[in-house]
Amino acid sequence: MKKLFKTVATTFLMLGLVACSNEEVSKKDGVKIGMVTDTGTIDDKSFNQGTWEGIVKYNNDNPDSEIQYIQPNGETKQDYLEAIDNLALSGTEVIVLPGFKFEEALGKAQDEYPDITFIAVDAEPLVGHDNNGAPMYEVKENTISIFFAEQQASFLTGIASALETKTNKVAFLGGMEVPAVQKLGWGFVAGIAYANANLGTNVEIIDYIYQGTFTDLDAGKSISAGMYDKGADVIFAAAGAVGVGAITESKTRAESGEDVYVVGVDVDQYDEGLLTNGQSTILTSAMKYLGEAAYNQIDSYVKGEFEGGQTILMDIATNGVGLPQENPNLSEETVKQPPPPPLSSKDEPPPQAARVNRAAKIQLLRLATIIASFLLTTPRAAEHDAQTELNRHGKLPTRHQQQHRPAFVGDNGIAPLANA
Repeated sequence: MKKLFKTVATTFLMLGLVACSNEEVSKKDGVKIGMVTDTGTIDDKSFNQGTWEGIVKYNNDNPDSEIQYIQPNGETKQDYLEAIDNLALSGTEVIVLPGFKFEEALGKAQDEYPDITFIAVDAEPLVGHDNNGAPMYEVKENTISIFFAEQQASFLTGIASALETKTNKVAFLGGMEVPAVQKLGWGFVAGIAYANANLGTNVEIIDYIYQGTFTDLDAGKSISAGMYDKGADVIFAAAGAVGVGAITESKTRAESGEDVYVVGVDVDQYDEGLLTNGQSTILTSAMKYLGEAAYNQIDSYVKGEFEGGQTILMDIATNGVGLPQENPNLSEETVKQPPPPPLSSKDEPPPQAARVNRAAKIQLLRLATIIASFLLTTPRAAEHDAQTELNRHGKLPTRHQQQHRPAFVGDNGIAPLANA
């Protein structure tokens, strides 16, 4: 496990957030960079903040640049277009758009502003629909779309959670049921199943819930409280501010003596779980190196090396996802656990695997095997083989492909992993 964790550890350190409240900083001649925030605020401890910190780092390294962010008045296409228009009017040359909600606005903006470079994170420009109503996407030469193999990072957090839980009960709390969050959840479940099959654990996933937003902090507190009350001592919260609610609940309980944890998402959320005794309720975090991705694309633009008109995937092989460099709450035994040999996709799951029916066990282990095999190899061919296999089995659809629940998740959104 030590080798596996070191492989995915990031060297991109967290940066102090520079709050600019929609004001420009570094008023010098140089590239003008703007960002429009997605749902939430610039200091959301997650997606927006992680992306913005990369822009701030670029500005710190290149003080002749100018940076600015705008928080839209709402979350409609028109709200996003107005924010983009404002940046364009201020002379912004590079606009960063983090989140799938920008897709429709970006589809129009990339045509209206061909001289502006757009960096879309977890989004592709939506340009219309075909005769059957299916969405059509086109990335123009002034745009690049960046996606992440977040399931690889969450797979590792699933293994870590299975090895660290004391109650043998864990849970997943998602925000909106969108592709990135779906992949995070499925990877986590696969990591639990992999540990059960290979590392001697016997862990149940007692709840698997999408709250439906990324903003309802109180709902996050309430839902996570119910999960802890059911016996879960680790919750993977991939839910924006809803996840912050879960962290708040974990801190309240920990201050009262309970031994409970949260798995963070997008950025290293360890500091968000800090207690009065200096410890944290964050077990580890499934990180997407959002800031590094934004930084690198801005740098490419300035150097004249920007390659638009394409969609790229950031994965472990490209240092796009992983775990934090430091994981104080992971035991030495967990960190030093050697990586298990890859399973054959035809292997029969042992009795102590996730408590689901036989067909679901096989599907879980196939998914875990595919992900694990890719984690332990770097050739690009492995990515293609993994994606092909996952697509065929409906586990991790390609971007914008029709989404289906995995077989092990019920219609109510709760995985029946605790049912025999």
